[in-house]
Amino acid sequence: MTDTLRPVEQALPDAAPTASGSPQKLKRSIGIVGGTLLTLSCVTPASTLFVVVPDLFSSLGTATALTIAIGSLLCIAVAFCYSELGTLIPSAGGEYAMVSTMAGRLAGWLVFVLSLLVVMIVPPVIAMGTADYLAPIVHLNPSMAGAGVMLLATLAGLLDLRANAWITGVFLVLEVIAAAVVAVLGFTHSRRGVGSLTSMQVAGSGGHTDTVTAMLVVSGLAIALFITQGFSTAVYLSEELENPRRNVARTVLATLAISTVIILVPVVAITMGASDLSTLTGGDISSMVTAWSNSAVGTFVSLCVALAIINAGIVMVIQNSRVLFASARDKAWPEPVNQSLSRLGRFGSPWVATLLVGVPGALLCFVNLDTLYGVTGVSVTAMYLLVAVAALLARRGEHRHTPAWRMPLWPAMPVLLIAVLAYILSQQEATYLLWTGGITAVATLYWAFYLRPRRETRWLVSIPEDVQA
Repeated sequence: MTDTLRPVEQALPDAAPTASGSPQKLKRSIGIVGGTLLTLSCVTPASTLFVVVPDLFSSLGTATALTIAIGSLLCIAVAFCYSELGTLIPSAGGEYAMVSTMAGRLAGWLVFVLSLLVVMIVPPVIAMGTADYLAPIVHLNPSMAGAGVMLLATLAGLLDLRANAWITGVFLVLEVIAAAVVAVLGFTHSRRGVGSLTSMQVAGSGGHTDTVTAMLVVSGLAIALFITQGFSTAVYLSEELENPRRNVARTVLATLAISTVIILVPVVAITMGASDLSTLTGGDISSMVTAWSNSAVGTFVSLCVALAIINAGIVMVIQNSRVLFASARDKAWPEPVNQSLSRLGRFGSPWVATLLVGVPGALLCFVNLDTLYGVTGVSVTAMYLLVAVAALLARRGEHRHTPAWRMPLWPAMPVLLIAVLAYILSQQEATYLLWTGGITAVATLYWAFYLRPRRETRWLVSIPEDVQA
């Protein structure tokens, strides 16, 4: 059972009508520069470097940079899939619109559930790191600080998208400066050579040095994929990008390249500059910066990172609200819910969807962080796998001749990606697989008992009719 790619006006005649009787649509208000700023901010390279990467240092030690490098190479293939599918099917629904159209409604629904897990969990995971980097000036409870950041991001998400592009652009400059300072300090205080990047060592208990195995690296790839995951935001913004057939692919690929450099270069510098293996494994980057310079520089970097986290929260709330908006427009829920989620506020943003992303995100700041990391890693890997399957099917039937950016080395690229991602998924902890699998099973029951029996009126995946070739 596959979907038909059709204009919103034809697919959903009764969805959230405007004054003229046509359904609500997002307006095309940003070009490639604004889209790249928003997308880079969602990758949030500096806050990822300072909040997520330390967790990898604790388990992978000197193998952290190698793991991130391998993950970035895999992400090139993922980015190719997103670029082709995102220009073929430019919808605010992102992954689920692409997969529904190519692989059928059930596959698209499961991708929607996985993406919803990611978009709900990632913002609070990042937000909870705020307290650590405000510590030089004020001590806050991490959960309370994270919840405050989520609520602030929600308020900002209610504003006009163009205004948010400028706000996040300013914050992005600050976080890039912070990452650059760390890189310069790490390289200028280098204590070990380039060979340390492949020495595969981590500090164990009792002061012993343990070896990082290949299986640990494979297991860590799920988090490494999550580190640069935000480049998919370009697809979510495709309904608001000018000339999406051209600009989506450019934004996806440029964002992946820039974010990889911003994250990987400081990780290499930290690995080479840490005073000893225990310090590196501890992952306290702020303390390392202070040891390399002075407390003033350390405070400056910490405040830049705190702003970067707030920036990431704003952009993620913007992106994630578009997912809920699109799901309502595509009739995923009972009609009263669809009408509420597809309402646009005075600034053109889906305000109900924005609140439903931000407020639960604030509550998730009080959930165990390791569980959030684990479920996110599994969800991102599974979602990428299904996107790769859709990319493998993207050149059949009517889609073979549709104007779109086309990836090189098709179909070898998606086939290889499917095999690698399936293997990475099989190496994740059973607890996180069970959590994600259980949620997916409940979603499948919703599909079987509500959506499938109403397939003529529910889950009608569509794209805007004003796409420019």
